[in-house]
Amino acid sequence: MGVVVQLSDGKKPDASIALLSKLVGEDMKRVNALILDKAASNVNLIPDLARHLIDSGGKRLRPMLTLACADLCGYRGEYHINLAMAVEFMHTATLLHDDVVDESDLRRGKKTARILWGNQASVLVGDFLLGQAFKMMVETGSLESLRILSGAAAVIAEGEVWQLSTAQNVATTEDEYLNVIRAKTAALFSAAAEVGAAIAERPAEEQTALKSYGSNLGIAFQLIDDALDYSGDQAKLGKSVGDDFREGKVTLPVVLSYRRGNEDERVFWQRTIEAGDIRDGDLEEATALIVKHDALADTIERAGHYGAMARDALALFPDCDHKTALLDVIDFCISRGY
Repeated sequence: MGVVVQLSDGKKPDASIALLSKLVGEDMKRVNALILDKAASNVNLIPDLARHLIDSGGKRLRPMLTLACADLCGYRGEYHINLAMAVEFMHTATLLHDDVVDESDLRRGKKTARILWGNQASVLVGDFLLGQAFKMMVETGSLESLRILSGAAAVIAEGEVWQLSTAQNVATTEDEYLNVIRAKTAALFSAAAEVGAAIAERPAEEQTALKSYGSNLGIAFQLIDDALDYSGDQAKLGKSVGDDFREGKVTLPVVLSYRRGNEDERVFWQRTIEAGDIRDGDLEEATALIVKHDALADTIERAGHYGAMARDALALFPDCDHKTALLDVIDFCISRGY
């Protein structure tokens, strides 16, 4: 059994984004309509596969960040809808590619697209969605927005390759792992927030502040994801607890536990993570070692540290409902799943 660790003061995660959802609700309806429109194709497989993932229950957090940050910066045009849709398509494409690379069977409690349609279809539909995302960026006429999101796409791909070098390598350092999640996860959070200021043509300091907010939020989000795999509530996670362990992923709880363990414990991690020799009771043993060495608590503490930096990044902006909503997102990311 996983050990459930309380991450917050008990505030319900969904309540943490209630204000955000309310503020961007009408715009998100337009984003969702655009998503369905741009996922259409005469090749039936494309909309079928895309809708499978789009309808799988995600909260659309990244496009909501784009909308909220544009509103925070006083944007009054229409192109934030395009950019939010582009962000969501980039995220969806990344999920499709990730599931192929990781050989994942489930995503948010459902069979992954690669299981239903195969690896080739998943990769190609992901490429289609990326193409549609870039078309939406170009339509805005904002070279700065295009620079930000295209740069993020390159960094995310680089992060995927970088992750291959750390896969099943329990000697991975904390710095190396943080570099991977900065690229794989934080880059899109960062770009999603930064383009809100870019499309509003706000000063560089505001753009930089939102870039920092998104980056630190993304790192905190991923660190909590790491912790949840060994301590979460499966019904709320939408995936099986222990998926990372079974897939041989070297996440921060493993990195810390391996570094702090004795020789016998390191042999255990080498057998399970590196060699993939997982036996009955190994997940429970892995969780016990992670708890023993405070690796779970320290992962959560680090997430709180990055959450605090995300909070500080918003200090530049005057108090308003949109700022409050963006601060609430930090609480949501750190308290989700419990």
